[in-house]
Amino acid sequence: MSPEQMEHYALIAGLTVLIGFMFFIMWDLAKKSNAGKFGTIIIFTVLGLGIFGFLIKTVIVELMDM
Repeated sequence: MSPEQMEHYALIAGLTVLIGFMFFIMWDLAKKSNAGKFGTIIIFTVLGLGIFGFLIKTVIVELMDM
C-alpha cells in the first residue's frame, strides 16, 4: 500500500469519525436544551445540511476527476 492510499483511507476514516461525533454533539445539544421534537428536527436539518454539502462537494470533485 502506497503512502497516498494510506492517507486517503485515513482521511475517510477520520472524517467518518468526525461526522459521527458531530451528530452526537447535535443530539446532545437538542437533549440538554429541551428542544422538543420540532427543535431537534431543526437542529439536525440545519446543522446536517452543512455536513451534507461537504459530502456532496466531495462526490462532485471525485466525479469531475474521472
